[in-house]
Amino acid sequence: MDSAAVRSSDETRPDEGGSGASLRLAGDRIDHEAAAAVGADAEREASARQRPERARDNVELPTHWWYRLGVWLEKKLSNLSVRNHFWHRLTSWIWMPLAYRSGIRVHKGSVGTFSALLPFRRFNRNWYKAMAGGALLANSELAGGMFIFQKCSGDWTVVCKELTYKFLRPCFGPAVYNMDPHENLDELVAAGKEFNLTLDIEVVQMVTSRLERERRVGVCTATFHVTPKSQHRKRKHWQKIQKRQKELEARDAEQA
Repeated sequence: MDSAAVRSSDETRPDEGGSGASLRLAGDRIDHEAAAAVGADAEREASARQRPERARDNVELPTHWWYRLGVWLEKKLSNLSVRNHFWHRLTSWIWMPLAYRSGIRVHKGSVGTFSALLPFRRFNRNWYKAMAGGALLANSELAGGMFIFQKCSGDWTVVCKELTYKFLRPCFGPAVYNMDPHENLDELVAAGKEFNLTLDIEVVQMVTSRLERERRVGVCTATFHVTPKSQHRKRKHWQKIQKRQKELEARDAEQA
């Protein structure tokens, strides 16, 4: 009697292992559905963020003759600024007074290299007859921008994003900036898209005799953001269109 009751109770007892497995499967299914929902929301947010960028980059530019004339003049002046020393001095006198007064210019070194020369003039010296640290630091950005602009021509804008400079020793003569890019600049320009370029700039004191040895006076690392000017024009024109649409919507709302 007792044994039969025990058997009947065992038979009617639910399978605890099977129910636990089913609960685990249900929990995994819920977690998977939640993760899928979160992923879908993230994709929608990403597409919403990218949609204005696509519209901004694909906007059509004006075709008026005065607009095309302005674009042509800007490109012509940009190319003239890197043609020779005369045009570099003239354009820097108008748009870059610091570069004009410091006198930084392209230095012709060995074939396949680029260097910039900062002369040892009164504007760049400090009170104890050495090159001022501010002049060495500020002209590092100018030298790096000149290097990139020589390669990119007048169709790109160059902006310095980050710059670090380490002073090693005083400089008692003209300073030479030697460039060493991390990336292949020609390939990045050929791609036609905006990019970041990092430069290692070695600053040495120029020697006047073959018997003298170059003295490294500083080490600089600079990161530049380079963007096609056509992309800048499209974004600026897109902002004007958006502003005009908001003004029309506000006017319609007031009239309603």
